[in-house]
Amino acid sequence: MEPVDIQYTKLRWCLTIAGLLLYVGDIGTDIGLAVRYFQKGDSVWAGLTLAFALAGLLVTQIFSYAWYEDDRNDPVMSAVGKPTVSGLSKGRLAVLHLSGMGIFSRYYLLLKKGFKVLWTSPHSNAAAERNDADHCLFCMATDLSMLKLFETFLESVPQLLLQLYILLGHGGGSVLQYLSMAFSFFNIAWSLVDYRRCLRRSLPRIAAMPSGLPTAIYLLYKFCTITSHVLSYTLLLVLSPYSSIGLTVLWLLGTTWTHVLQTDFCSSPKLEPLYRAVIGVILTFTFFNVKGQDAMVPMTIYYLFYFFVNVTAPLLLGLLKPEWQTDPFLLTVSGVIFGGSVLGLCFLVLYYRFLHPKETQRQADEVDGPDVVVKATRATRRRNNFLQPG
Repeated sequence: MEPVDIQYTKLRWCLTIAGLLLYVGDIGTDIGLAVRYFQKGDSVWAGLTLAFALAGLLVTQIFSYAWYEDDRNDPVMSAVGKPTVSGLSKGRLAVLHLSGMGIFSRYYLLLKKGFKVLWTSPHSNAAAERNDADHCLFCMATDLSMLKLFETFLESVPQLLLQLYILLGHGGGSVLQYLSMAFSFFNIAWSLVDYRRCLRRSLPRIAAMPSGLPTAIYLLYKFCTITSHVLSYTLLLVLSPYSSIGLTVLWLLGTTWTHVLQTDFCSSPKLEPLYRAVIGVILTFTFFNVKGQDAMVPMTIYYLFYFFVNVTAPLLLGLLKPEWQTDPFLLTVSGVIFGGSVLGLCFLVLYYRFLHPKETQRQADEVDGPDVVVKATRATRRRNNFLQPG
């Protein structure tokens, strides 16, 4: 029998439903907030809120459809040469993705297959058959979690930054705005942990991420560092909206670095620039190991810069806008930024020093992903090339 920690369990199936509800809540509150801004005559805020929601939706539909095409040639996911993937024809897939339902189709297929394996299949199935079914389910879950990760950093994180800027820089604040920020927070946390766990479990020769304390420490590391960084960017935007130019420069630097590393993620060369641009956005807010190799040096440089920005942002706002010096809100936010930065870095060291799963194998020809690369079909290669969380 397969070890429990690499089985696709009923709890994992139920958590997929929880992830779906978070996704719907995040998108729904953002659209509702955009409508609210429009009704109040705040067309700029309405446009930006809607633009972030649509950007994440559009990019995930593009990659989802491309990956379905890859799955058509993956014997794990579909019979080779079969005109359908999971029972969906090419035309039906195109319609689903053009209507923005690509992510929902993946949730539906994962939940449907998971239900069949966990509840309706005979328990007398051979161990090898169950292992294959679990591996297939984790492959499906990994694709979905990668798309959710893209959506998180293209929609949830920028949306959180925008709403915090509106709240801190322009006052006010509605229940719907607080709901939107809350869903963004939870969606960020969920996506990061879910992606890391699913990715490691979909690759048989990579050690799975243990449950319990390691997962909690990793979540705290990411949650503290991203939250403090978003708050720092918010203070810089409050200082001057032109700080957005600086954020654009950081995105360009991240995208350029990804290009210099010569990522080879997409089966279609035409999609690779889009992938690199998305990774540039992710690197603006948190570190990811783009090449799947030893990342100690780039991670150290990244977090030194991260700490510099987090310390500098409150100081600049207080010095250049003296009226903020006596504002208790600035003191509170500054404390959260500094405390989050220190705690986040402490959790980072704790996780990678004591709790990070030890890899058992490493191949010399690895490219752009986890430590073990299994040369196979385009879909299998894609999962091996998924960027490693830092």
